[in-house]
Amino acid sequence: MSKGRKPLWPRATFAGFAVGFLTASILGTGGAVIQSDPAHAAGEELTSSAVTLTNKDHALEPDDAPFPNLEVSISQTKDLVSQGIRVSWTGGKLSERPSSTVGGTNFLQIAQCWGEDPKNPGHPDRRTCQYGGTLGAGTYRDGNTEADVVADEDLPYTHLSQSFFSPTYTGIPFVAVNSAGIVDETKAPADRVLSNLKTDAAGKVVQKTGAEFVDLNTNPFFTSYTTNEVKWAGAGADGSGSVPFEVQTNMQSTALGCGAPVSQPSGTVVGQSCWLVIIPRGQGDSGSSEINRSGLWWDAWEHHLAVKLEFKPLGVRCQIGAAERQLAGSELVASAIASWQPELCQGENGSPFVLREGSEADALTRAAGTNPSPLAFTSRPLDVEQVGGGQDPVAYAPVALAGVAISFSIDRQPHPLDASPEEKARSGLPMTALNLTPRLVAKLLTASYVDSLPRDSDKSHLGYKSFSDPGKNPRTIVQDKEFQQINDPEWSNQIIIGASVADTLTPSGRSDIAYRLWEYVLSNPAARAWLDGDPDEHGMIVNPWYSTKAEKNPTGAGLALPMDNFPKADPVEKPDTTVTDPSEGSGAINLVTWRPYSHSFADSAYHVLRGDGMILGEWDKSSTPPKFGKPVRELFGSQKVIGLTTTPAAELYQTVVASMRNPAGQYVAPTRDSLASAAAAMTPTAQSSVMQYDFTANAAKSATTSYPLTMPVYAALNPKQTDDELRAVYADLIRYAAGDGQEPGTDIGELPPGYAPLPQPWVAQALAAADVIEQGAFPAVAPAVPDNSAGGTGAATAGPVTGNRTSAPTSSATPQQLMSAPITTEPVVTGEAAGELVGAATPDDPAAGPLAVAVPGGIGAGLAAALAVPLLSRIRRRA
Repeated sequence: MSKGRKPLWPRATFAGFAVGFLTASILGTGGAVIQSDPAHAAGEELTSSAVTLTNKDHALEPDDAPFPNLEVSISQTKDLVSQGIRVSWTGGKLSERPSSTVGGTNFLQIAQCWGEDPKNPGHPDRRTCQYGGTLGAGTYRDGNTEADVVADEDLPYTHLSQSFFSPTYTGIPFVAVNSAGIVDETKAPADRVLSNLKTDAAGKVVQKTGAEFVDLNTNPFFTSYTTNEVKWAGAGADGSGSVPFEVQTNMQSTALGCGAPVSQPSGTVVGQSCWLVIIPRGQGDSGSSEINRSGLWWDAWEHHLAVKLEFKPLGVRCQIGAAERQLAGSELVASAIASWQPELCQGENGSPFVLREGSEADALTRAAGTNPSPLAFTSRPLDVEQVGGGQDPVAYAPVALAGVAISFSIDRQPHPLDASPEEKARSGLPMTALNLTPRLVAKLLTASYVDSLPRDSDKSHLGYKSFSDPGKNPRTIVQDKEFQQINDPEWSNQIIIGASVADTLTPSGRSDIAYRLWEYVLSNPAARAWLDGDPDEHGMIVNPWYSTKAEKNPTGAGLALPMDNFPKADPVEKPDTTVTDPSEGSGAINLVTWRPYSHSFADSAYHVLRGDGMILGEWDKSSTPPKFGKPVRELFGSQKVIGLTTTPAAELYQTVVASMRNPAGQYVAPTRDSLASAAAAMTPTAQSSVMQYDFTANAAKSATTSYPLTMPVYAALNPKQTDDELRAVYADLIRYAAGDGQEPGTDIGELPPGYAPLPQPWVAQALAAADVIEQGAFPAVAPAVPDNSAGGTGAATAGPVTGNRTSAPTSSATPQQLMSAPITTEPVVTGEAAGELVGAATPDDPAAGPLAVAVPGGIGAGLAAALAVPLLSRIRRRA
């Protein structure tokens, strides 16, 4: 163990006990279905820095507020990075969606600000808020009004005119963060201020008398494409609501500067703090029966609630000049490595690490050689046939337990005729529960819904002939009868259409995640038959370019599944019509242009947070050369996007996630408990040191509470690599990851939300592998084999610390046995294995979505989780 590290065995023992107790509790609940609260996509609880604000106690002026009983909860206010947080509230009123000219009624506006108001300590200065970039009704920074409705506090920013051609004008200036920390626009650096005011030589404000004004809604600091402002957050009939909010650091908004390093007198460095502001908007503005003025104007601003946001400092946390060590492979481990990095810099073998995300198979192939290589992170064992056959030379150390997730942000658009009055009243509010089967996942991955193909392209191979004769393939998943049968009936009364709900955002490139998702699809006979070309019960067919049957696929060869990527296999293209139709024509559109790849799985979650379906914009003939533009992202109330991501990324960006049907026939969302349950049901692969959730195994079919897309991540290396020093560094990383790194939390060095702590036998395997890697060879195999049956522990708890290293656990088994024997904790199996589900879920087989957390015995309350820690600059994520 490196210098300065805490002893491993107390935490490892506690983690093993906690996971074992959780697993036993979960698997003893019979047919219970684990759900997830929509406010916490892959986690269970709010963080310790959660804050609740009330109008009564925290508003600048609580009297005459639009919602006197307003109570707002913010999920996290400390240890913040570039991420999402959840803003939830009660005590509001039923909201009305905005139009192009009116901002709606009874809603909240949310913005991020950087400076404190010197006149009102404990509240942000409205001039420092990133507000106005969306240019929607009620979100302008400025505009015209009448002199008699201008509040006294707004007069310094108001142009008063007697001229009919130069009406009264109020505009709240924007002051960007600056090195001097000056908020006053008359003193702040000129290049950091956007103001409609003029001052004399003494700095006194001189009101304008002309008609020429600065447009405060267009500025060089933020735009409708980059702002994180929420211009409309609506409540339901009970006055409650919940939305995610994108927290931006200095990396995303230099105008705010949040998280910029600030040196303290003690010599420590902290991140620059900022503010979160919530502005309640009622039925109308002062002097108006409608919401058509800026929330920065005093009559609205005086009722705001605000809380200070504390950020982790951006920048290097490791000693400058230290040799960087290379890591390669799974994106699943990226958030954990980012959290562990500052601790890994310390001690005898401390080093900064650079994680190069990419193909796990490629990283593992390099790590299997004897020449020094990056430490590989993988979820699948080495394919020895591809490297010449023989025995697998790699030592596998479990370091993380996470999963694949499908995030969504879909707001209600009830049918004007078919929806009930109650459903219509929820218009614009987010859907919070979504169930998926393997066949529905297959449909999202194969461009088989009509809207997944480019507009004006040939869609006849999907059975589509015309708008009046569309065939049997639905436009999107929302109109799919299979989807409607297993989800809340309210989905059937929505008119949600568009390309961004006809497929899911996926990244390009190869990955174990892609392979695992295709394995999940193929584990279901109905999905396999559909991919072969058989229609489903409602007549929907697979896009033939994705068919796994050669005779059904236009290429003459079936799509070979499973595969480690997500192909855009359909060559369909909307032709270039710029010559044939000069006035209305546009360039060609193929499947990649129409539905582009995201940059990574985490990037998919980020787009879901922002409601950005990456939709193709309009053809811009004025550009040189002409090109398709990018539309402004959809704002709350009209969002519709689905994205394939990971559980750590879903938690980081606070996106709502789908519940997936597991082999036991239950719909389960990814939570710490359901990840642990899946780990307990895992069985060895052909390489017995590597576990996986086998969809066909009895253990999985009996684990009713397990999340089926759970994946372990292994650090992998050939212990015969020739660089002794490098192997020691990697061994130190593994020891930390399996020890202190398994403590859940948001602080530096802890296990971020979206992961579950490793089961204790896995910790033992990791420590044994670390010793093997450092020592440079596998020890001789002793005849004794540890008991890994359901009644045994598989390995003893981690052993004591000796010297500056953590020894392998006290056990009769050797490290070789710990890595070669099936190390697992089998679930308690009761009843018969579940068969295939048909039709809709019944009351005895409830369809559960991310609506509430059902954790047996309240165990989950003891494992509080929070948002992920920053991807530090030393951990550069290289595609």
